[in-house]
Amino acid sequence: MTQADMFTRLGAFCYRRRRLVALAWAVLVIAGIALGSSVFGRLADDTTSSSESGRGFDLLDRHATAGDSVVAIVDKVPVDSATTKRAVADAAADIRAIPNVANVLSAYDAGGDHLRARDNQASLIVVTLAPLHDDALGPKVAHTVRDRMRAIPVGDIRVGGEALLWEEFQQGAERDAIRGEAVAFPIALVALLLVFGGLAAAALPLISALVAIGGSLLLLLAASFVTDIAVYAVNTVTMLGLGLAIDYSLLAVYRFREERAAGLDVPHAVERTVATAGRTVAYSAVTVMASFGGLMVLNDPLFRSLAAGGIGVIVVAMLAALTLTPALLGIWGHRIKPRATSDHGAFATLARWVHRRPVPVVIVVAAALLAAGIPFLHANYRQGGPEALPKGSEVRQVAETLTTRFPDQQVLPLLVIAPVSPTDPRLLKYADQLRVRQGVTAVTAEQDLDGQIAALRVYPIGDSQGSAAQSLVRDLRADEPGFPTYVAGSAAYLVDFKHNIARGLPWALLLICMATLILLFLMTGSVLVPIKALVMNFLSLGATFGVLVWVFQDGHLVGLIGGSASGGLETVVPVLVFVFAFGLSMDYEVFLISRVRELVDQGLPNDVAVERALQRSGRIITSAAALIVIVFIGFATAPSPTVKQMGVALTTAVVVDVTLVRCLLVPATMTLLGDLNWWAPRPLRRLHARFGLQEPAAASGAPKPAREPADTKGL
Repeated sequence: MTQADMFTRLGAFCYRRRRLVALAWAVLVIAGIALGSSVFGRLADDTTSSSESGRGFDLLDRHATAGDSVVAIVDKVPVDSATTKRAVADAAADIRAIPNVANVLSAYDAGGDHLRARDNQASLIVVTLAPLHDDALGPKVAHTVRDRMRAIPVGDIRVGGEALLWEEFQQGAERDAIRGEAVAFPIALVALLLVFGGLAAAALPLISALVAIGGSLLLLLAASFVTDIAVYAVNTVTMLGLGLAIDYSLLAVYRFREERAAGLDVPHAVERTVATAGRTVAYSAVTVMASFGGLMVLNDPLFRSLAAGGIGVIVVAMLAALTLTPALLGIWGHRIKPRATSDHGAFATLARWVHRRPVPVVIVVAAALLAAGIPFLHANYRQGGPEALPKGSEVRQVAETLTTRFPDQQVLPLLVIAPVSPTDPRLLKYADQLRVRQGVTAVTAEQDLDGQIAALRVYPIGDSQGSAAQSLVRDLRADEPGFPTYVAGSAAYLVDFKHNIARGLPWALLLICMATLILLFLMTGSVLVPIKALVMNFLSLGATFGVLVWVFQDGHLVGLIGGSASGGLETVVPVLVFVFAFGLSMDYEVFLISRVRELVDQGLPNDVAVERALQRSGRIITSAAALIVIVFIGFATAPSPTVKQMGVALTTAVVVDVTLVRCLLVPATMTLLGDLNWWAPRPLRRLHARFGLQEPAAASGAPKPAREPADTKGL
């Protein structure tokens, strides 16, 4: 059975069993909403890698006698006021009596002098919890402590700390997902109504998006029982599910309307839609999955969990497009207005304009993309901490106040962890050597350990994650003492992260590029078209990364989107943007090139095929891009800086790809190459003839109904 027969039979099955198929997907959506949403409570707060910093943190965690801390700032009152002292002392006494509290330290206790602000108008209460490995008990204790702190009757009380940080990330991920959907769905519905002019056709892409999200949440929930799921996996799933499901369903609806306009009845139009648009969706989905598969190569559990979530949502979106959308077309097809394709219009005019001047177009567009990518050459990266929370977050405000007003809180230390006794003479000698080392401002010993290991807090000069701190990490690792050590901390994590990326990225790129070349070759039978697609995708991505750095790192126009310059990009963002934007670019490439190949196979000259393909698919691609930009803008308005960076970057990637690449660069390069577009060595041509995608014969001769039902008018 050929590919064409397989997809045609799938379309026929979905039509015959349309109500059963729709019901099955409805059950999946209900389950996804009812059960899958609980994945937010199972997001991992620790995706420890096998890097040195990861192993060090794991060792420290196993031997710690104290857990995370809750920190309260008692602000806007004199620290030495008798009223303030009494209120803080009463609160501290109450908190010490709370079960699972290990220690309470205030500015009035011995050793608490460093808890006073420089201006003496604020002080800290630091509550250290017992090491709690119960996912439910830890937050309860932290909340009890927080509530007692907030009840202090003097000054302005704000509460933060590590014990509350992760909960903020979890709740923020859920809020951002809900907020993005709440913004995207209504606007997308209005846009779809304008595109299709009818409610039935407009509802299909949104139903597919809802199904993709529900199904993906179920997959993430199931995966959370066997592996850690990172917090950003949910936002990735939401953005990807909305975008791809809308794209795939939109392509199917457009094709269905064309087939109906060509004279096919609903059953045969559904079959033809799955045989053509359905196969394009399948190839596109596999190509996008290949880009996410590249994340698996990177030696980091964060990226592996994101890859799992991304691949899961792609599979669900593809299956929904291949089964649910045809079933709904079978149910509502008579309500959807047919629309004949036209070979004359704005996109055809644009293609002819490009045909007349391909060399200038290629030079100007390529130069513009390269110039836009220049800022990426000085990109910096930062590990997300409290600063990755929204500006209004109380936890973030506490962290920012600590770094600006309390003298001992400016720089986060490196941790040198060693499996030796804290009283080992070698360790004490090493600590003395570190104190006089260049680039070190102070060294203290970690106290909350069980005595089986030791840890030194080494404070670097400058920023906690700056170049000096990272250089110190490398120096400490290169110049080890006479016993094993693990250098950890935020700067060490950043060094390890960049090392893992540098080591794994070439292999990830190789996997992505090889998979893309193979899949596009099987679709087109060409060697040059896949290579050209990769080159143009990398140009587009370079421009996207340049804009990302120019806005968020350099601070240009960042205030217009409610953000602030951070001095660097969140470590996770460039990698995610790469695979996400690369996948979407290939999505649009498949949409356009499949049409060109279809017309070439029908005997049209190369330039005419490009012109007509751009006219026929241009409306689909621009409509899909406009809808997905709506989705991304919804996330770009999120309070979380990380999600905001993702939303802005992906919006930029889609706009650049659809305007400069698909509408200008692709037609220009295909004009220059001419018939060479479809060249391949003879052995590869034979391979494509046997295994490649072959366009099914037109179904114009399919039976037509004797008469149309009475409800053929579009809604």
